[in-house]
Amino acid sequence: MKFAHLADVHLGGWREPKLRELNTRSFCAAIERCISESVDFVLIAGDLFNTSSPSFDALKTGFQKLRELRDAHIPVYLIPGSHDFSPSGKTMIDILEEAGLAVNVAKGDVVDGKLKLRFTVDAKTGCKITGMFGRKGGLEKHYYYELIKDHLEAEPGTKIFMFHSPIAELKPAELAGMDAMPISLLPQGFDYYAGGHVHVVQHEQLKEYPNVVYPGPLFPNNFSELEKLECGSFVLWDNGKITHERVRLAPIVKVHVAAQNKSAADVNAALDKHAGSNGVQNAIVLLRVEGLLSQGKPSDINFTAFAETCTSRGAHLVLRNTNKLESKELEEIKVNTASVEDIEETLIKEHAGQLKILPAEQEIALAKELMRVLSAEKDEGERVADFEKRISQDVNKLLGL
Repeated sequence: MKFAHLADVHLGGWREPKLRELNTRSFCAAIERCISESVDFVLIAGDLFNTSSPSFDALKTGFQKLRELRDAHIPVYLIPGSHDFSPSGKTMIDILEEAGLAVNVAKGDVVDGKLKLRFTVDAKTGCKITGMFGRKGGLEKHYYYELIKDHLEAEPGTKIFMFHSPIAELKPAELAGMDAMPISLLPQGFDYYAGGHVHVVQHEQLKEYPNVVYPGPLFPNNFSELEKLECGSFVLWDNGKITHERVRLAPIVKVHVAAQNKSAADVNAALDKHAGSNGVQNAIVLLRVEGLLSQGKPSDINFTAFAETCTSRGAHLVLRNTNKLESKELEEIKVNTASVEDIEETLIKEHAGQLKILPAEQEIALAKELMRVLSAEKDEGERVADFEKRISQDVNKLLGL
């Protein structure tokens, strides 16, 4: 028996067009690999789409590639994930199943207030597959507590259980704060546990739970995942042998600049040096700048020049992360005053002159007038559109626009 295990595809997930395209191409490459490997079937453990109402382009790609699998006589078994979930109870997964492109194996009946899952039997291999859907906020955990497990565990033959939840015993250190459920909530004795939701590459053998596998996302979903994983992946099972197959469409180049005790000018010099280095051809360049600047502000750092230089040297895309970049300028000021007006006065005077656009006295007067205008309230009976127009006109008049 040979099958592929995918999860967390998130078609349509990235807002940045080039990354959204790479995400789409990763899915296409994985499906094409499944066909070339002549797998018996494909598992998708949740989050095929990034939303329960995917875009036309995401739908087109999903339907096209699943149709190619169907034409190659490779069935697809899947479960809805937390992103596929819709409060209405209807998901795009239902449409895929109605079209004959996939089978949702998260099906069962309520018996005496308990949930009794049913098996889906793969016609070619006889493998028996079932699973539990995922919901936002880990709300699927409730269903596990109501799950009847006896008949699942007693069922003979080769069995696969699909799930879209974090498991407490398997959480990596960086996800220590994530809410998770104990693996004991899953039925025991299955041959393979096809996981999703947790974007990690993992294969564990636990007592009574052999082959608990997370394949990782098919394409990284954020900056940190691009740093850590560098590419997407899925799993191939070939008669008991498990391999994690990497889907690498663009190399990752990581640039880290420590700004601690450096001036904005020092950081610009470091960026110039990195931007001029080789090895960025067709790469996604990940720039992370962090630390407390000794002089200057983050706005004094020319990130645009860095990106333009990298792009001119052939970089596919440049992303930056400055979440941990701080400045001593405009830092928090502690004041000892008794009223809101006194606090406002103190803060305005402390920061006046830093922008160097107007003389300090004029800047203070302008700031006070802006605060007065923007604190105006809507008149009784005044329409919202008229109120917004009035405020906008007052501000433009004050600024001389």
